[in-house]
Amino acid sequence: MKCFSIDLDGTLLNSNHEISSENARILNELQEQGHCLILNTGRAYADVKKIEAIRAMKLPIFCVNGSVIYSETGEMLYEATIPLPIYKDLFPVLKEMGVGILVYTNEGGLPSTLPPLHHKTRAELDNLFNEFDYDAILTKDNLKIYKLIALVHHDQLAKIEVVKKALIGKFDLTMASSFPNNVEITSGEAHKGKALLRYQQMMQIKFDEIIAFGDGGNDLGQFEVADIAVAMGNAPLHIQQEADIVTKTNDEDGFAYAVRHLLND
Repeated sequence: MKCFSIDLDGTLLNSNHEISSENARILNELQEQGHCLILNTGRAYADVKKIEAIRAMKLPIFCVNGSVIYSETGEMLYEATIPLPIYKDLFPVLKEMGVGILVYTNEGGLPSTLPPLHHKTRAELDNLFNEFDYDAILTKDNLKIYKLIALVHHDQLAKIEVVKKALIGKFDLTMASSFPNNVEITSGEAHKGKALLRYQQMMQIKFDEIIAFGDGGNDLGQFEVADIAVAMGNAPLHIQQEADIVTKTNDEDGFAYAVRHLLND
């Protein structure tokens, strides 16, 4: 059984954040052929399930860069959290650097998850981050923190490297960028590649071949464990250089194009 581990934003989804009819057709064909399809995304589960085409399919979903693993029936199989003491040390460091901060928790994204922010203006984003009461997060009962995202405007990309340098080696965390203007910070146990290995152990299966599709820095984890790593044509050059294959862009049905060629070879 082959495993197709598929990123969402910039990979399976086009620029309108939709699954094209061609990509949906290929997904259905792969399922009918008995392959294992896994959505391996930085998104929170609720943001994944907002996509109509995905609601119609029963697929395992690895969320928040491998922090949370859901079965094809929606059962949570695993979660890796950022310990609260680490969060309390980490948050002021990010705040001091003047970046926008998203906190992914078991009660949703605070003040938001990333997908709803894609089309907001600079002023709207600044207001969102400046007005949100982050102190209120720690007052929540049974709080679990899955991920923090440090987010900057597109003319501030140099800040991303500053953030990474400030954090590296100081905390037991995993850092990756799903877009050039962010750093996604998760537990050291959260990693798209580790999630694939963990899922095989939990389900007591061994994939004949893992084929991973992605376009961002947070996909390098799944590329590490894949037999075949497929980068999208819209991926940054340094991501493409880490892949075995570069396909067409996400607006050219690059996922479907690569699958057709891989299965026909």
